[in-house]
Amino acid sequence: MYRVPMDNIQLLFGPMLVGTFFSTILYGVVFGQAFIYYQTYKRDATWIRYFILYLVICETLATGFDIGMMYEPLVLRYATHRATTILPIMLVADPIMTVFISTPVQLFIGWRIKTLTGSRLLPAIIGAFALSALVGGISTTIAAAIFHEFVKVHQYDGAVITWLASSAAADICITGCLVWSLHKRRTGYSATDDLLNKLIRLTLQTGAITAISATLDVVLFLAVPGTTLNFIFNFSLSKLYTNSLLSTLNARAGWNNLTGDQLYRDNVLFGESKFVSSGGNHPAASGERSNVYSVAALELRFRSDNSVARDDVRRDMESGISVTKVVERFEEIPPVTRD
Repeated sequence: MYRVPMDNIQLLFGPMLVGTFFSTILYGVVFGQAFIYYQTYKRDATWIRYFILYLVICETLATGFDIGMMYEPLVLRYATHRATTILPIMLVADPIMTVFISTPVQLFIGWRIKTLTGSRLLPAIIGAFALSALVGGISTTIAAAIFHEFVKVHQYDGAVITWLASSAAADICITGCLVWSLHKRRTGYSATDDLLNKLIRLTLQTGAITAISATLDVVLFLAVPGTTLNFIFNFSLSKLYTNSLLSTLNARAGWNNLTGDQLYRDNVLFGESKFVSSGGNHPAASGERSNVYSVAALELRFRSDNSVARDDVRRDMESGISVTKVVERFEEIPPVTRD
């Protein structure tokens, strides 16, 4: 049974306040990454751009609910018995807002895995866990609205466990699928394998952080029933999903693309993208290479209508990736003679 910590308010409101701090900080990161995305990828599919807008709107609402949730007991009901016995009204919205963000992100990545690997079983498993988390999150919100006292929060442990455990399982499956897919693409060429190792590390970093946070959330909720320590991770969980997706999208170009340099970046979900400077004074753009050499590079690139020409490939967000050998040759420019 949950024990109301009337003699230790720090363990009641302290973790909630810290979790709200983390949530608002990560909300700022979401906004920054969304700005970079919209400034950089103006040719992405329209529905993907609207999907990012949906996530930003949901994060804005969730952040507002978090702030309002803390304002109620610490300001409106300060030093009252109700503040320490009744759940803040806006706390009820946290589970449903989290799954309204995490489930679409997981389904989106599951779709990308199906596109990249051609497998239907693995995305189906990911989708099942994601939908299970959605049901658990909605059930948790409904139960919290009905049993709105702190002493009754463990009467719906099943809904909370379903929500967070399913979400963590989906994240683990996503990370494992991507790492396995990249590992299969090893070619024996050191340059390619080094690139794949970097992508594997990026995948582990972005995928594991959400799985670890969801796991810590449910473990603390069950292991420390007299406190709200789990909220340190809970309130920022949705931001971690959105930031993970946006960081993967933005990694196609990187921060340096904002300076106008010509870049090639490989991406675990979207393959290789080309970005060319709008200015005409870049050496690669003007063709002013003074040396002669041949570079054999192995890179991840998009498949596109059986076309193999590097500059003629139409980048398609819905196409897969493959390992392709590309040979570039730069001809020496003859010296200019003056009469």
